[in-house]
Amino acid sequence: MKIAALVSGGVDSSVMLNLLKRDEHDITAFYLKIWLEDDLSSLGECPWEEDLSFVREVCEQAEIELKIINLQKEYWERVVEYCINQVKLGNTPNPDMLCNSRVKFDAFFDAVNEDFDYVATGHYAGTKVVGDNTQLTRVRDQIKDQTYFLANLSQKQVAKSLFPLAPYLKSEVRALAQEFDLPNKDRKDSQGICFLGKIKYNDFLKHYLKEKQGDIIDIDTGRKLGNHKGFWYHTTGQRKGMGLGGGPWIVTKKDIEKNIVYVSNNMESYAKNQTSFTIKDVNWIMNEPPRTCKIKLRHGVKVLDCTLTKIKEDSYNVILNEPDQGIASGQYAVFYDDELCYGCGVICDE
Repeated sequence: MKIAALVSGGVDSSVMLNLLKRDEHDITAFYLKIWLEDDLSSLGECPWEEDLSFVREVCEQAEIELKIINLQKEYWERVVEYCINQVKLGNTPNPDMLCNSRVKFDAFFDAVNEDFDYVATGHYAGTKVVGDNTQLTRVRDQIKDQTYFLANLSQKQVAKSLFPLAPYLKSEVRALAQEFDLPNKDRKDSQGICFLGKIKYNDFLKHYLKEKQGDIIDIDTGRKLGNHKGFWYHTTGQRKGMGLGGGPWIVTKKDIEKNIVYVSNNMESYAKNQTSFTIKDVNWIMNEPPRTCKIKLRHGVKVLDCTLTKIKEDSYNVILNEPDQGIASGQYAVFYDDELCYGCGVICDE
């Protein structure tokens, strides 16, 4: 097959590239330049130059052609601007989810789709063809499973995607990196939001949204407990970083008009209320989920049972079988059966 392979300089994408070569596919490697170093250079280090140097070494070793595509403009317009606007509204967006659906599997697809049979990435996810459609599936390594971040892809995007790491555990991928003797075989996994590199998220927010002092109020008593530097630095379900004594405290809601952050230390009462919410902007990759299915509220191994009820064409009510204290407006709820990922919806306050 003729494959466009997205490489990042990390171990996962480098092993993916070498697996494709081992299977004798016709491969071209692509590095997407999305770092916002021109805007964020004063905040800290954006490691894209280090990433690219590893990408070059890996491709040279594998004797695979490398092409660099600059998608900074698309990334700013399709991901960063949206995230900043959502934070202003008091929501907690997921940039990595948007990077996949709007840039890696959209803007990049538009640039190369006509020339390649598939686009391959180093995500821990799988696909399965059923009839004329391609389903997104979970993988063996439940800790690394990244279907949560891919749940906003369309059926067309999933059908054109290859995930060669699907059969492997992370430990096995690390072993393959040693077997292939990759230049980056001992490199640590990257952490954090894709476009920030080593820049702290709060520093990013301060750069664009500045600071504005407001009150932190105990929602149960109405008592002022302290001050914050802007509601946008806090998210519903947050338990740390507020500098309050007498806790533990948890952020229960935000008043964006008055710039107030409400907290509670009545964990039992708060938890009982975290069983129902609404989603909108739904994306079903193939079919709408059944009324009872499984749900993830964040990347990780935790999966809950839920009941899904359609309210109108693009919104649903979700009832969890047990409380979750991290339900935040703007984040994604992703729906599953035991193997299949159905798709997702955006959590909202309505």
